[in-house]
Amino acid sequence: MGSSQKEIQSFKDLKVWQHCHEVRKETSILANKLPDEEKYRLKDQLLRASRSVTANIVEGYGRFHYQENIQFCRQARGGALYELLDHISCIIDEKYLSPDKTAKISTQITTCIKLLNGYIAYLKKAKQNHITKEPSIEYGSEPNNQ
Repeated sequence: MGSSQKEIQSFKDLKVWQHCHEVRKETSILANKLPDEEKYRLKDQLLRASRSVTANIVEGYGRFHYQENIQFCRQARGGALYELLDHISCIIDEKYLSPDKTAKISTQITTCIKLLNGYIAYLKKAKQNHITKEPSIEYGSEPNNQ
């Protein structure tokens, strides 16, 4: 096949998962810089959202149908990545960290959103080109030779 792209054998091979995994690690570092009074509020929300991103990508990857995979990817995007951006905004608003200190992760999250949009577009196209109908089989149609 002459392509330089690595064959996808696991969710860990997905570029989108790899980037989101990095965001998850960076989010943990950022969350640990928050004040103690945010331990069960904002810190917990940050960690849950960042873990939800990769978990949803993985769960979608493990599904048989393209549409289910797409739905989990949409959840990762809207229910987690955009949520993370809002939490970053809250961190800035509360002056826990400056925009300079949150710029890296904000850029990483935006990159993940773009990658996830691309992956969703790929899945939609694959769904359209994939044969999803069961082959025409007539169960029990063989004549009874008795």
